[in-house]
Amino acid sequence: DVPKVPDCRGDSDGSRRGSLCDRLCAAINNVQGDLGDMGCHLHCPHVPPAVSTLSCCQQHSEEVCENCVVKTTLTAENAVEANKLSNNYKFGFKKWKSHVTARPWEDRSEIVKELYSDLNVIRGSGGSALTCGNVFYLLIFGWWLSLLYVLVAAVMFITIMGSPYGRLCWHLAGYFLWPFGKVIQKVEVRQHRESPGGAWAAGAGESSALLGGPTPHRWRPRCWAGTGYWHRAGTAAWLCLGYPVLALAHGLVCVTAWLLIVLIPVAKLSARATSRVLLLPPQRVLIRRLRMTENTEGEVILCCYRAANPYYYKYAVDGINVFAVNLLPLVLVTLVLGYVDSHNHLTGSAVKFTLALLSIMPLSYYIGMAIASISAQSNFAVGAVVNATFGSITELTFYVTALIKGSREGNRCYAEVVKSALTGTLVGCVLFVPGLCMVIGGIRHQEQRFNSRSAGVSSALLFLSVGGEVGTGVAPGLGVPPGWVPTPCPVPAGVFAPTLFSKVYGKLVCGECHNVTQNPLGHYLCHNCHFDLMDNNGTLYYSHVQPLVYTVSILLPAAYLIGLFFTLKTHTHIYDIHISDCHMPGHHHSAVVHWSRWRALVILLLSTLCMSACADLATEHISPILTNSTISQYFIGVTVLAMVPELPEIVNGIQFALQNNLSLSIEIGNCIAVQVCMLQIPILVLFTIFYPTNFTLVFSDLHVYASMFSVVLMNYIFMDGKCDYFQGTVLVMVYFILLAVYFFAPSPSGC
Repeated sequence: DVPKVPDCRGDSDGSRRGSLCDRLCAAINNVQGDLGDMGCHLHCPHVPPAVSTLSCCQQHSEEVCENCVVKTTLTAENAVEANKLSNNYKFGFKKWKSHVTARPWEDRSEIVKELYSDLNVIRGSGGSALTCGNVFYLLIFGWWLSLLYVLVAAVMFITIMGSPYGRLCWHLAGYFLWPFGKVIQKVEVRQHRESPGGAWAAGAGESSALLGGPTPHRWRPRCWAGTGYWHRAGTAAWLCLGYPVLALAHGLVCVTAWLLIVLIPVAKLSARATSRVLLLPPQRVLIRRLRMTENTEGEVILCCYRAANPYYYKYAVDGINVFAVNLLPLVLVTLVLGYVDSHNHLTGSAVKFTLALLSIMPLSYYIGMAIASISAQSNFAVGAVVNATFGSITELTFYVTALIKGSREGNRCYAEVVKSALTGTLVGCVLFVPGLCMVIGGIRHQEQRFNSRSAGVSSALLFLSVGGEVGTGVAPGLGVPPGWVPTPCPVPAGVFAPTLFSKVYGKLVCGECHNVTQNPLGHYLCHNCHFDLMDNNGTLYYSHVQPLVYTVSILLPAAYLIGLFFTLKTHTHIYDIHISDCHMPGHHHSAVVHWSRWRALVILLLSTLCMSACADLATEHISPILTNSTISQYFIGVTVLAMVPELPEIVNGIQFALQNNLSLSIEIGNCIAVQVCMLQIPILVLFTIFYPTNFTLVFSDLHVYASMFSVVLMNYIFMDGKCDYFQGTVLVMVYFILLAVYFFAPSPSGC
């Protein structure tokens, strides 16, 4: 039975409140969740008053402490966000860190509020203006922007009619040279008639709305006051000669500062200057240095204290992280350059391949955000279908396009690269992703605990996919006598069962053999050995290996579905997740989603389409790299092609680990690895039925043993449900050792 979540308003049961079990659980599982308040609640059973608290814990310590590790209570602002958090703990659902709804403004920290400010807030104390970021602004933008304002001011003075704008540009030159600690304010000008037929002029006794006192005469030219300001000739001169040049310069500054991310305040400064300051009448713009002792009134347009803020990596636009926003134009550049310059007149294949691969990262982020948004706003059935359909779309798109291109060209190298990428994804998600999360999370937390029972489901499915069996294997260059008969040795099965079968019953064919003893019955040294499955017109392959491949491709997805039914239907208590808002009183906000279901669906389809185009470009331009590169094709497949599409998932795992939520960090890697073995590989096999390719479910010995060792090591590390940075370091080091093996390995046959 699942224990109930305690009432946050208090607990009158003295024995429960003073229980040693409660204190032990709170000390062990003080876990920080997505909203900084993900905790663990533990309850001792009700006992008679005669039974002491200590005896309660002695009787139920093992059962209670196990439940303590498993049981988790999450807090959320609304039902949609609560559904997203709950989906993170469901097997087969994409784990997503970012919010799918807008967080209430009052719940945000002062640091985050400052990120989203419009640079029009005057703080009581801005601190010293002499900072590294401000000096960097002066050296990169300030000096030439100020010089440009001086030149525009000179041009406007020459026109005579634009002299008020010339004076404005002159003072703005000083402002943009060093805008920190200065204020630009919109001044309300009072009008009165000097004579029955006179023009409107500013009152002589008008006071500054910013700092008090008389407004300087230079800001109130008599000939420019009045409602007919925009129709005068000086305005036309300004809009034709001055404003376009300055708007272009500020646009360049805005784009550059935005791409640098930490300089986003400079981008906001330039955008606001272009859209507000430069379009105001000169007499309504007031520039003063702000003093702490003076009061401010009226509308403040610009007030900047810092040019750089390192926390802007948290900045999001409509729920999308700023990094993904900045990488989105790269997708457009890649598509235009790839399909317009098809003959490589502008750039080479290496550049286009790199751009196409980098474009996959933001598209993966958008696909993940769309899946999380749809799942959080839909029922369980819809969420499960969307996750199963589009959860592996990033990798499958690349694999399918590569196999199609290899089939058209008759090149087996593409199939070998796909196998390397599959193995690299499996090994990287089993070793590198959880290991890196353990190391980074272990820097902040001495020891991290996770739900070993939920992690055991994924581990069991992985072990089923690559579980130990017996088979044979001969490494190239091994001495082989003429009458050599294969002998059993440890080889994994599961998804590698056809590989095992081919090594047991296949015919060993070697490219070149030399007798090292000069004796016909002596030892032979053979090179480029492999097992031939097409002997006797392919009888072995078509009659035995191919049916086995199809059987495995059906059984593995069936095992995946059983795992879904086990974790989401019959044994949901494994996760024991409870959503509550009791720790955040007064939070009953209505959900304001970033993306509605229809918008998320459209973005999901568009991102998938762009992903297909980028994958097509990557496979189109990878051939010269594979042919001319001195690096093994194995290494290219297991590193670049395997891990680059998984970078958004790695970032999510690191964020979870920093919040002491290692369970989700581990589940991210495990779920991807399970999908590789139980969904992606069977889908590729079934794809070959409708579109014949060179892809066969027979892997090299290097792939088989690397996968087997990785899964065994992962199961050993995750056995006790706790870890530290040392265990994470072991996983990462083993991963790098395997990469070194792939780096020095010879290229696969056919490449």
